[in-house]
Amino acid sequence: MLSKIKWNDRYNTNVGVIDEAHQKLFSIVGKLIALNEDETKQQQACREGIKYFKNYTFKHFSEEEAYMQAIDYSGYEMHKTLHDNMRDKTLPALEREMEEQGYSKESVSHFLGICVGWLNGHIIIEDQAITGRTINKWVYQPSEDKLLSLEKAAIQVLESFFKVQADLISKHYSGEHFSSENVICYRINYHNHTGERLQVCLAYEERLALHLVSGVVNKQISKMDQNVSQAVKMLSQQFMTCISKYFAPKYPYQLDKSEVLTFDQFIRTFDREYPPYSLLFSTGDKGYMALCIKDFPK
Repeated sequence: MLSKIKWNDRYNTNVGVIDEAHQKLFSIVGKLIALNEDETKQQQACREGIKYFKNYTFKHFSEEEAYMQAIDYSGYEMHKTLHDNMRDKTLPALEREMEEQGYSKESVSHFLGICVGWLNGHIIIEDQAITGRTINKWVYQPSEDKLLSLEKAAIQVLESFFKVQADLISKHYSGEHFSSENVICYRINYHNHTGERLQVCLAYEERLALHLVSGVVNKQISKMDQNVSQAVKMLSQQFMTCISKYFAPKYPYQLDKSEVLTFDQFIRTFDREYPPYSLLFSTGDKGYMALCIKDFPK
């Protein structure tokens, strides 16, 4: 996946300062991918390269935000929120992970995977929307209080129920492929007595899924199979039941069905618009988990 990053014309916004910065970012990430594959240079070179990428990204955000203000872009506030999330939440969290793991190849791959996915999606959708070529997908934005409540609830349940320490990577996850290994995905549908529906999608790195099941059965599980997949599905339902105690809806929801998805099916959740609650968590060396929630009012 990471070897395929390449600039092409579909990324053009026809705004010189923006396109030049995007091409530069792609170039930096391409070099970082190559460095991460070079065992003789990997650690120190990646540390310095990532620092440069971060500084250039912040400079670009400021320039792009100034341009949006100059043309009185109606989507400025939401767009700036996405920049703020990347600058203040995602990049610092990824840096902490790399520092804690000594800039291991896996932790740098996490960083690059998230950045590549974010750049692709953000440029093609959100940046193109600045010039009217597309419509942005962040249609509904819940309050910061609601997002924070969900974040705290998820982290508390992961720690108390699953016995893993969790850290929020992004509160605006938009379907980036966050792992070079298999990602195990589930969709859980609920309804309440008023006719409202709720759709929850969860995605786990395979090693995290195996770790969760191993902890429950008190036995090391090293391979995914149908039984393990079903076990993770049941754990996902229990996770959501626990979260509802902290993040309670006005009217309780009842389970309709739960099903396994491929990652391609999972990212179709993001085709038309992004789920308003879309969080990405890291559990350190145990792996990543995405939690996406979308409600369908009656």
